[in-house]
Amino acid sequence: MDRCIVLVDAGYLLGAAASLLAGEPSRSRITVDHTALIQALRERAEAETERPLLRIYWFDGAPDRVPQPEHRRLRVMPRVTVRLGALTRSDGRWAQKGVDAAMHAELTELARNRACSDIVLVTGDGDLLPGMMAAKEHGVAVHLWAVQAADGDYNQSEDLVAEADERRVLDRTWITQAVRAKELTGVCAPPPAPRPEIAAILSAPLPESALAAASERPAEQGVRPPAAAAAENGVQERVPAPKGVPTPKDLAGLRAPGAGAQPAQQPASATLRWSSDKGWVDRPGTVAEPPEVASMPTLAQLTTAEQRWADREEDITTVGGDPYEVGQVFARRWISRLGDQGHLQRLSTMYPRIPHRIDGELLRYAARFGLLAHKDDQIDEHDRYAIRAGFWREVDVPAAAEHAGTGE
Repeated sequence: MDRCIVLVDAGYLLGAAASLLAGEPSRSRITVDHTALIQALRERAEAETERPLLRIYWFDGAPDRVPQPEHRRLRVMPRVTVRLGALTRSDGRWAQKGVDAAMHAELTELARNRACSDIVLVTGDGDLLPGMMAAKEHGVAVHLWAVQAADGDYNQSEDLVAEADERRVLDRTWITQAVRAKELTGVCAPPPAPRPEIAAILSAPLPESALAAASERPAEQGVRPPAAAAAENGVQERVPAPKGVPTPKDLAGLRAPGAGAQPAQQPASATLRWSSDKGWVDRPGTVAEPPEVASMPTLAQLTTAEQRWADREEDITTVGGDPYEVGQVFARRWISRLGDQGHLQRLSTMYPRIPHRIDGELLRYAARFGLLAHKDDQIDEHDRYAIRAGFWREVDVPAAAEHAGTGE
């Protein structure tokens, strides 16, 4: 068949690009415009081989082979097929497993079935040498592309280079059409500063009973009022009056308000009822929600089949997967589909707490983007706060407009 196919080892392509542009092979040091990159690969392959493109195969690793946001965007692009191997961490470094084997199998199968006349390989892995030789024996012309090496030397297997029919180098000019190095403020990048919205949630005032308990603690324990913590964080966000139940981190080991009685001391291990991908887990000291809060509709209840399909498309094509952004997207959908805006008004009075059912649905939605990754059976707490802060940011906009309209 007179057409070409491109097989891309994403780990090699992006790692070598990071070395060239940022000085180290970490993909976290670069930003990639995948749409522009795929288009550039297609145009160059068709020009070099003088054959129309049949397909681009994108081989990459992912934790537990779960597609990450970039993979979700890539696999819905025209003429792109994503194949995922495992991504494992060993001795503090990430390594792909099974990617070279998948590329070898695809290469030999395409050549055996005479699916194309030319195959472009973007890789440096010498393990593909047997597959390249097999493809040549089936009459396929093999083009090997390299990314310009940062030190001017080879970054590919020399045996692979020697066996290829054609070899080209993707130089810095070509790479920078779609890849950019991230700017750093110094030689060593400082840890990212928390968003003010997240700091506002973390420093939200405790209920009166919790404040009383905190004031009874010895001064040497370093307990400071939440207002002081907020001032130190430079938080300029709204600070609501004490109400509702604050974050689990704030409430752990403190007193929970009782119903019409003197607050009882919680055990030190008491926390809120946490949501998870597997459902709800009740902990000691959980405060029951009022009926009007517990009955708030979830996004799933408010979403039609057509909207669900459109949401999926948006998640794949436009939502990047940043925790704060994910919380915003979820909240925008929930707010836009609420029939009774009284729910929104009640919700705004609960800040910083999100009702259990909605919070659980929010975190399950975030899990689609590879967030909430478990490490030693613990869920990343900062991501949780970022997701919820994004949610509250969207809730706060219509709530503020509503108050302005009523003159409150």
